[in-house]
Amino acid sequence: MRVRAAVLTSIVAMGAACTTTTTTTVSNEGTSKITNADRSSRVTGADLRTRAQARTDLAAGYYRNGQLAVALEEARRAAAIDTSYAEAYGLLGLIYMDMKEPRDAEENFQRALKLDAGNSELNNNYGFFLCDTGRERESVDYFNRAIRDPLYRTPARANQNAGSCLMKVKDYEAAERYLRRAFELDAGLAVPKFLLARLYLATNQVEKATFYYNILAKSIESSAESLWLGLRVARANGDLRTESQLANELRQRFPQASETAALARGAFDN
Repeated sequence: MRVRAAVLTSIVAMGAACTTTTTTTVSNEGTSKITNADRSSRVTGADLRTRAQARTDLAAGYYRNGQLAVALEEARRAAAIDTSYAEAYGLLGLIYMDMKEPRDAEENFQRALKLDAGNSELNNNYGFFLCDTGRERESVDYFNRAIRDPLYRTPARANQNAGSCLMKVKDYEAAERYLRRAFELDAGLAVPKFLLARLYLATNQVEKATFYYNILAKSIESSAESLWLGLRVARANGDLRTESQLANELRQRFPQASETAALARGAFDN
């Protein structure tokens, strides 16, 4: 189970992924009921895993659709059916993270990794959680664990996440390495191009910033974030015509956006 694909608007906030509140993942009462039922019907461990997987898949579908309360219930049922199924706890971690319940998210991510420490998706997702909760340096270790796995199917995203997180603490040298690697592995991802353009703009490497922004602009539909970035790149190049065009588009299409407010203030370094 991966973190939902990050769109440009959400990755800027991170630097990518809603309600019932609980203090424990699985109640003792729920576990007892499952165990007694399984004993009476002589359900095998393989049967339990199959049922837990089915519940987790169902929960994942609800999670992707933003139905967090239902996803939470289904994921908790999956964990109750098979208390050794790491994927169920990993999904619970994601759900609680989106619900802004960091204590429960942490508990479930750690339980998942205790059960399956080598799971690259779990390591990537826990790294994402750590970055999201202000532990940027600590998060990189978990992204690296995912990246080092030769069987990991999406190393570009783990590199992207590491670079994005390091951008938050302005470690531009390290962030550049991860983001360039993400771009090399999957040139179709928008976020590495966006962040590389931002990084090079922040470090006064205008030519490189222009290069990555131009690639980005050809591959995505314009958003407030991308227009603001393009405006600033044009300004750095002294291209007043393009700067004015993008400023007008930003005002007209996204009048309530924070980027439009920054434009009104003349806060071009934001």
